[in-house]
Amino acid sequence: MKNSSPKNARKTRLSRDVRLNIATNCALGFLIFSIGVVCLFPVNGSEAVDAGGESNVYRCAPTETDGVSLMFNIYWGTEEVYRILDILDEHDAKATFFLGGSWADDNVACVKEILSRGHELGNHGYFHKDHAALSEEENLQEISVCNQFIRLMTGAEITLFAPPSGSYGKASLEACAALNMKTILWSRDTIDWRDKDASLIYTRATKDIKGGEFVLMHPMEATADALGDILTYYEIHSLCAVTVSENLQNGG
Repeated sequence: MKNSSPKNARKTRLSRDVRLNIATNCALGFLIFSIGVVCLFPVNGSEAVDAGGESNVYRCAPTETDGVSLMFNIYWGTEEVYRILDILDEHDAKATFFLGGSWADDNVACVKEILSRGHELGNHGYFHKDHAALSEEENLQEISVCNQFIRLMTGAEITLFAPPSGSYGKASLEACAALNMKTILWSRDTIDWRDKDASLIYTRATKDIKGGEFVLMHPMEATADALGDILTYYEIHSLCAVTVSENLQNGG
């Protein structure tokens, strides 16, 4: 019976991630080399500029919907990710997880678990860089490596990019346009990484919330503590937690 405890289950999950890492590191090295070669060749600049404007940046759905999108930016907190997944399941809720590639590389089993539970995967860059300070070629490499790695591990096609710290510039937008990706920001930030206060997180995720909003979160213990109450609030107010892509489609 001891082996079935939540603590032991988490240890088993993390151990499985470690084993998978050995198999993926060689593939990742080849992938980074391949993307670097590709990035030496220019994209169609005029098309990228035309498509890479602010019109391709989304902070919420274009029009109000009955959905709210919880967005989890992931560079740490693997145990909390599993806990968050369980709470989302309890409420039949869906979310979008923007993955840092360097985290995903070390947590392949967790990435697959997120996808298997019906959630959406997005791109949060590979090394959490300041994308506003990167050239278009550097943006392309940072974003593409993360995309390709997730595709290699899961088969998922990634179409959403959430720039770390919300920092982006013209070069970022042109890179996303060249990759046929949308740039995703947020309408409200729980600032959970800083305050680590479940009551504050709850208030920031619920007060005057409207359908179509994007709510930024991270895999913090306090966030997981508040998540069940947040989802209950949405249910009481006839809102449902949906992925970013679903929200954009419903509000389009």
